[in-house]
Amino acid sequence: MTEHTEYTEITIKDDGPVAVIHLDRPEKLNALTAAFWPQMRDALSRLEACGTARAVVLTGAGEKAFSAGGDIAGFGELDGTAAKRAFQAECLRTFAALEESPLPVIAAVNGYAFGGGCELALACDLVIASERAEFAMPESAIGLVPGFGVLRGPAVMGRHWTKWMVLAGERLDAATAERVGLVQKVVAHDALLDEAVALGERIARAAPLAVRVGKQMINRGVDRGETGYSLEAVTMLQDTADTAEGIAAFAEKRPPRFEGR
Repeated sequence: MTEHTEYTEITIKDDGPVAVIHLDRPEKLNALTAAFWPQMRDALSRLEACGTARAVVLTGAGEKAFSAGGDIAGFGELDGTAAKRAFQAECLRTFAALEESPLPVIAAVNGYAFGGGCELALACDLVIASERAEFAMPESAIGLVPGFGVLRGPAVMGRHWTKWMVLAGERLDAATAERVGLVQKVVAHDALLDEAVALGERIARAAPLAVRVGKQMINRGVDRGETGYSLEAVTMLQDTADTAEGIAAFAEKRPPRFEGR
């Protein structure tokens, strides 16, 4: 096992053909801070360069969450439009790194996959879920939308199910997520990581160039130009009074009072 002590948000086990990355803030339900996004890209880049890993499993530390999503308090600390745009661009670059990695990435969703956690699952190539998993993109409750989720959700599970999650903030349990195509397989909670690694090992036994080309060809319809609209739209929302109110209400544990401005 190789130690990567410079990472604060993730841990990596990469001593075989299937590398396992844990989102590693279990005490915070693996919420995604600003530090997570560049660390995730760096970890992927290292695994791609090392030549040993043939597949990657991404999962959450602890028993409760894959990731409960972005650090909402951190959203409120972004100062000015330029900082908000830069943060959104950082997130979108990381989702793109997962989609475009030559290594297949399997999400092993062990619990809550909310907001950015759900978007991480959407960016992965395959999703295996614990029977306890739940998926949600509830950003509208604080005046935002999931910038990547609104782009990729329709292709993965259809427009109406994406609207169900984004507009109404509805959660999907593991069985429903499998039925709509967000999840490919639901397994017993205690078997999740073993099942995900076994899937990675099956992929690792295939011809590496065929796997790489297959992923590229299946993803050939992905339009990177779409991220420009997402970047500007979410930045605009982050600058609104409603988002400021939503973040304040979240911190104060009270219902928000939105005014449409």
